This record gives sequence, C-alpha cells and structure tokens, in this order.
Amino acid sequence: MQTDGWLDESVRVLQQERSENVSEAGTTPYGTPFGDLLRAAKQETGLSYRKLAELAVDPTTGVRVGYTTLHRIAQDQSIHLEPGVVGAVAAAIQKSEREVRIAAAQQYCGLIADDPFGVSTPEATVVVVHAPGTGRKDMPKVENLLRKWAAGELPRELTEDDQTSS
Repeated sequence: MQTDGWLDESVRVLQQERSENVSEAGTTPYGTPFGDLLRAAKQETGLSYRKLAELAVDPTTGVRVGYTTLHRIAQDQSIHLEPGVVGAVAAAIQKSEREVRIAAAQQYCGLIADDPFGVSTPEATVVVVHAPGTGRKDMPKVENLLRKWAAGELPRELTEDDQTSS
C-alpha cells in the first residue's frame, strides 16, 4: 500500500514528540511518583507484580488491576486510568488512596497536589491542585480564602450552614 510518505512522516513526528516528552530513563517532565510508589512497594515487600496484583482490588468499586497494568505503571508507561484503578493500586501497595491518587495525578496529568501553604493539621488536610512551578506566591486568592475559612469568616453562600430547601 502506497502512503506517499505522509503516514511514515506522521509516525516519525509522533515518535519525536514522545521522545521529547520522555527522557531516556522513561520519566516524564512531571516526574514519576506513581511508578516510584509501586517500585518502592515491590522492593520493600519482595512481592512480584503477579502477587501484588492479587492484592490489587479497589475496596469501593471492586475493580481489579492485573499484573501487566502494575508492570506498566512501574515502567512509567501510560495506562487506562479509570475509576477504581488508583484504589486498587493503593490496596496492593498498602498506601493511602489519597497519596496514590496525588502521585497518579502528577505523573499522568502533570498536576501537583499538595499543601503549598503548610496549613494542614491532623484534623483537616488542605490540598491544592496546581501547575508545576507554581507555589504560595502565585495563589494569593486561594491563601486568602483558606485564611477566611480557618477564621470562620466565609460568606454564607460558601458554607454548609446555608443549605436551604426550595
């Protein structure tokens, strides 16, 4: 089948774009925290991906993740991230779903989810999702909103106390 070279050129461009976005070590520009968690768990437990997959069942949805998916995550390859996958991985590696979800968001979406203000407490966790390279100084409105919330000064429309039936 003749393609007049356009197909070959398209494949070459896609491969070049991928190689520019993924380093030789297989890492993305946003790091590989999701893969890092899985690799660390495998090393710490000594379990194979097949054995970890036996534990990879999301407690909420019942979604199971197979060993090939776990291997792809550990190799920093893309996966089909559907509801339940993160919970299943968290169960397999015995980490909190919150920690695993934050790592997956960073690795696959390029989003950072953390507490740039350092205001989390054991009673309340503050998580702000933001672009890499941004921090506290870039989010004055968010910081102001958090300060008002902590002081109990939010407008009624932003509090649960204003839930009225119509």
